[in-house]
Amino acid sequence: MGPLEHLPVLMVVIFFCGAFLMPLLFRWARPICAPLMVAILAAALVMAIIILQSVYQLGPQLYHLGGWPPPWGIELKVDLLRVYMLLVLFVISLWIFIYALRDLGNELKEELIGWYYTLYALLVGSMAGIALTNDLFNLFVMMEICAITACAIISIKEDRECLEASFKYLILSAMGTGCFLLGVAMLYMATGYLNYDYLHGSLVEAIALYPRNLLLAAALFIVAFGTKAALFPLHVWLPDAHASAPSPSSAMLSGLVIKIYAFALLIVFYEVFPAEMLQGVPLNEIILWLGSLGAMFGSIYAMLQTDLKKMLAFSSIGQIGYIFMGIGFNHEMALIGGLYHVGVHAVTKAMLFMAAGVIIYATGVRKISDMDGIGRNLPLTMAAFAVGSASMIGLPGTGGLISKWYLSLGALEMGRPFFVIIILISSLLNAVYYMPIVINAFLYHGEFQFRVKPVPRVMLATLIFGMIVIIISGVFSRPAVVLLEDAVSRFF
Repeated sequence: MGPLEHLPVLMVVIFFCGAFLMPLLFRWARPICAPLMVAILAAALVMAIIILQSVYQLGPQLYHLGGWPPPWGIELKVDLLRVYMLLVLFVISLWIFIYALRDLGNELKEELIGWYYTLYALLVGSMAGIALTNDLFNLFVMMEICAITACAIISIKEDRECLEASFKYLILSAMGTGCFLLGVAMLYMATGYLNYDYLHGSLVEAIALYPRNLLLAAALFIVAFGTKAALFPLHVWLPDAHASAPSPSSAMLSGLVIKIYAFALLIVFYEVFPAEMLQGVPLNEIILWLGSLGAMFGSIYAMLQTDLKKMLAFSSIGQIGYIFMGIGFNHEMALIGGLYHVGVHAVTKAMLFMAAGVIIYATGVRKISDMDGIGRNLPLTMAAFAVGSASMIGLPGTGGLISKWYLSLGALEMGRPFFVIIILISSLLNAVYYMPIVINAFLYHGEFQFRVKPVPRVMLATLIFGMIVIIISGVFSRPAVVLLEDAVSRFF
């Protein structure tokens, strides 16, 4: 492989190097900052595509930092599942950043934009690190970088609401981190290892010696990752954080940040804990029921909102519930549905927050009742909102249908039709709060009451891209599904 063997670590390092350079460049060579960030994001995406080809040809690969093998050294792992997550991460983050280039000037003071680029690079780099790492200590380090930068891209706006929301997020995230560290300590006490593969081998014997410690560690991991991923009822930080942040931050938080923690829980549960342990205790059942409750209550809370961004934030609680349902079923078909929903919801919710950002940019309107008739003034923006709404509901021709279809098939194959009813009811509830916005935007007989500013073409182009991807993911889903089938087959 030659130089290509270093690609796994380069995908993380280039973001941290970029974050270090951004404040300096923003002061001395401001025009090159945005092109450099785009280049870093694009380079990471190209690396992920090269690694995908390599994994298909050679199988999963391990990378040892500094040549130090585990259990002492830090190990990165690339396989189909991780590469899928990386592709979702880099495509969405590049797309959101292109949108942010025009939106940030409207939402932030000019001197803060360079710092925003720094935080953005740190956030994407840490999420890539979470996806690639193969040991619990490195996972902890990357989770902390991710949590702190996520708080910072909320509070950077300096509004009272943003500071309050980021403080609430920081406190709850710290509690989640404490639970995670306690769980890691218990696993280390029982086995003496932090590497996933070594842990998996040792836990088979350790279950007989320390059953309660290991079960408590698993429960602590559910609380830790559930808090950070806004799994019901650990979601209380999310609505304020997503609603008050700048629109690109909202898109990143809802589209990617909460997903990466759900992905981390999936990896820990399937690669660290032995299958016998998960079969003996209903941990998967707990995740399944919490995900189901989230899908229902997230939708109910969203119906009650009057603020557009807060409605989208509560909707994310419902949608992350589907992903946890996919993990909780412990079934191949359902897990494919949950993982497909990771990509589909990342695109859809990011585009909906971008559309909300365009509405706020052009009109200053945030209240849903003030949007009647806005479709005549912002037709493309509301068309994008309509396509995103259709995917959230799961209408035919959108990616949202495919993920819910696979989740439902998994539930039926397991003989659990009750959860198909949960998916159907939550989808109907999605229609209850999304469709009136779209209908009133286009079919309201009166005039829209607010002055409308011209919208930059770049922002509209990003919305068009989102619509195309949502429709392609609904019509041509087979390539992604085949990749996920190959990725999850090894778990079963």
